[in-house]
Amino acid sequence: MKYYEDIANAKLADEFYDEFRRYIIEASEHPEHFNLRVGGFKRVNLERFPYNFLFRQKEDYIRVLVVRHHSRHPDFGTTRT
Repeated sequence: MKYYEDIANAKLADEFYDEFRRYIIEASEHPEHFNLRVGGFKRVNLERFPYNFLFRQKEDYIRVLVVRHHSRHPDFGTTRT
Protein backbone atom coordinates (compact mmCIF):
# COMPACT_ATOMS: atom_id res chain seq x y z
CA MET A 1 0.00 0.00 0.00
CA LYS A 2 2.85 2.36 0.81
CA TYR A 3 4.22 1.93 -2.71
CA TYR A 4 0.92 3.00 -4.27
CA GLU A 5 0.63 5.93 -1.87
CA ASP A 6 4.14 7.02 -2.86
CA ILE A 7 3.72 6.74 -6.63
CA ALA A 8 0.11 7.89 -6.81
CA ASN A 9 -2.14 8.60 -3.83
CA ALA A 10 -4.03 7.12 -0.90
CA LYS A 11 -7.02 6.36 -3.13
CA LEU A 12 -4.99 3.94 -5.27
CA ALA A 13 -3.51 2.35 -2.14
CA ASP A 14 -7.04 1.86 -0.79
CA GLU A 15 -8.15 0.31 -4.09
CA PHE A 16 -5.24 -2.14 -3.91
CA TYR A 17 -6.17 -3.05 -0.33
CA ASP A 18 -9.86 -3.47 -1.24
CA GLU A 19 -9.03 -5.84 -4.10
CA PHE A 20 -6.54 -7.79 -1.99
CA ARG A 21 -9.07 -8.11 0.85
CA ARG A 22 -11.80 -9.22 -1.56
CA TYR A 23 -9.59 -12.06 -2.80
CA ILE A 24 -8.58 -13.05 0.73
CA ILE A 25 -12.26 -13.42 1.57
CA GLU A 26 -12.91 -15.34 -1.68
CA ALA A 27 -10.02 -17.71 -0.97
CA SER A 28 -11.13 -18.33 2.59
CA GLU A 29 -14.78 -18.91 1.66
CA HIS A 30 -14.09 -20.96 -1.49
CA PRO A 31 -10.53 -22.36 -1.43
CA GLU A 32 -11.59 -25.10 -3.85
CA HIS A 33 -11.85 -22.45 -6.61
CA PHE A 34 -8.07 -22.16 -6.74
CA ASN A 35 -5.71 -24.72 -8.23
CA LEU A 36 -3.29 -26.65 -6.07
CA ARG A 37 0.36 -25.91 -6.90
CA VAL A 38 3.54 -27.82 -6.22
CA GLY A 39 4.24 -27.84 -2.50
CA GLY A 40 0.59 -27.76 -1.48
CA PHE A 41 0.13 -24.03 -2.13
CA LYS A 42 -2.72 -22.35 -3.91
CA ARG A 43 -2.17 -19.11 -5.81
CA VAL A 44 -4.53 -16.18 -6.24
CA ASN A 45 -3.84 -13.50 -8.85
CA LEU A 46 -5.25 -10.05 -8.29
CA GLU A 47 -7.12 -8.69 -11.30
CA ARG A 48 -6.13 -5.06 -11.45
CA PHE A 49 -2.77 -5.09 -9.74
CA PRO A 50 0.30 -7.17 -10.70
CA TYR A 51 0.35 -9.14 -7.46
CA ASN A 52 -0.56 -12.60 -6.31
CA PHE A 53 -0.55 -14.42 -3.02
CA LEU A 54 0.10 -17.99 -2.02
CA PHE A 55 -1.96 -19.70 0.62
CA ARG A 56 -2.47 -23.05 2.22
CA GLN A 57 -5.86 -24.42 3.06
CA LYS A 58 -6.22 -25.50 6.68
CA GLU A 59 -9.23 -27.22 8.22
CA ASP A 60 -11.30 -24.10 8.83
CA TYR A 61 -9.12 -21.23 7.60
CA ILE A 62 -6.43 -20.29 5.09
CA ARG A 63 -2.88 -19.24 5.84
CA VAL A 64 -1.38 -16.64 3.50
CA LEU A 65 2.32 -17.36 3.11
CA VAL A 66 3.47 -14.59 0.80
CA VAL A 67 2.18 -11.64 -1.20
CA ARG A 68 4.40 -11.06 -4.20
CA HIS A 69 4.71 -8.94 -7.32
CA HIS A 70 4.45 -10.73 -10.64
CA SER A 71 8.04 -9.78 -11.46
CA ARG A 72 9.31 -11.98 -8.60
CA HIS A 73 10.75 -15.38 -9.35
CA PRO A 74 7.97 -18.04 -9.26
CA ASP A 75 9.73 -19.82 -6.38
CA PHE A 76 9.78 -16.69 -4.19
CA GLY A 77 8.04 -17.48 -0.91
CA THR A 78 7.52 -21.19 -1.58
CA THR A 79 9.98 -22.29 1.09
CA ARG A 80 7.82 -20.83 3.86
CA THR A 81 5.71 -23.10 6.01
